[in-house]
Amino acid sequence: MAMVVPLLALFLATNHFLQRSPQKTFETIAKKADLARTGDRVNDALELYTEGVRLRPSWSEGWWSLGSLLYDQDRFPEAQAAFERFAAIAPKPGPAYAFLGLCEYETHEYDRALQHFRLWTRAGWAGTPELLDVAVFHFALLLTREGRFPEALYLLATEEGKMGSSPALVEAMGLASLRMKNLPEDYPPQRREMVWLAGEAALRASSYPKDFARVDEYARRLLSRYDREPNVHSFRGSLYSFEHKDSQAAAEFRRELEISPQHVPAMVEIARMDVSNNELVEAMSLAKRAAEIEPKNAEARHVLGQVLFATRQLRESAQELEAAKQLAPDSAPIRIHLARVYNALGRKKEAEQEAAAVRLLRDKEQVLAPPQEKVAPQREPERPR
Repeated sequence: MAMVVPLLALFLATNHFLQRSPQKTFETIAKKADLARTGDRVNDALELYTEGVRLRPSWSEGWWSLGSLLYDQDRFPEAQAAFERFAAIAPKPGPAYAFLGLCEYETHEYDRALQHFRLWTRAGWAGTPELLDVAVFHFALLLTREGRFPEALYLLATEEGKMGSSPALVEAMGLASLRMKNLPEDYPPQRREMVWLAGEAALRASSYPKDFARVDEYARRLLSRYDREPNVHSFRGSLYSFEHKDSQAAAEFRRELEISPQHVPAMVEIARMDVSNNELVEAMSLAKRAAEIEPKNAEARHVLGQVLFATRQLRESAQELEAAKQLAPDSAPIRIHLARVYNALGRKKEAEQEAAAVRLLRDKEQVLAPPQEKVAPQREPERPR
């Protein structure tokens, strides 16, 4: 019995040491990793953070630091894996979604990148100003690739004050302005001048103060060289609309329809102007045609709903505006017009619900969201698998 007690004590002490040793090892490694990172010893920091997250997989700060260091080293697949682990365990993973989108952009996983950028916007556009700028720019590029050109242009315009007239921004704005579903690296070289001219005009139209003289100069050069190219006249019409030159804008949209008879955005713009001028016969024809060509185009269904309301076809107007709301639930103008139709139909409760929804959308725009939140989002995306 005299020998059993010391052996038991030794066993208990050894077991206690084995239980405590990994904890002490992790804490030491975590401190060394942070010191290596702040001391700009990147390779040491990478090794230490890798060991730290192996010992403690729930160490969210370690995954974040590891992902950031790998991203800075252009090791995008490895950085992506680290940010995925961070996003899975962190209580506020917002900035990680932006980094995931950037990593997936670099590895050409464009659809997954777009999903992660959308998750990032719903997390409040979180991150440092530097992350915000680079993520917004790449998000806009992917929106252009998806064909969401107005949203892409809005985002790119917010970068004008920071990027100035950089070639990258000019090119990105040119692609979106000409409705080209391309990334800067994958469109034909022979179109570069056309894209550049459109981008320069769009950039100056979005700058502050506005430089409409330069806008018109670049637009004239664009039309003189690429008069027969699709989307050029539609873009020129948009610039005229921006300058409140409605008659010139309408002429350009009509010219676009001569070149591209199925051009839905031109039809929508002419129909809108017709409604304002009470020219409802042409407005109805163009709006119906636009909605038939692109039944999932929210603005086509929206303008058709407006024309039907103007011609007092209230039930049909409500149906079109309800369809538009389904396609773009966060569009305040659509819901404003739907509230008006409901009021005219005597559906007061539904009208009040739409009016309340508009107030919430405006509060969100003005209070909760940065300027970029004005981009019309799609429905809540699924978490990327």
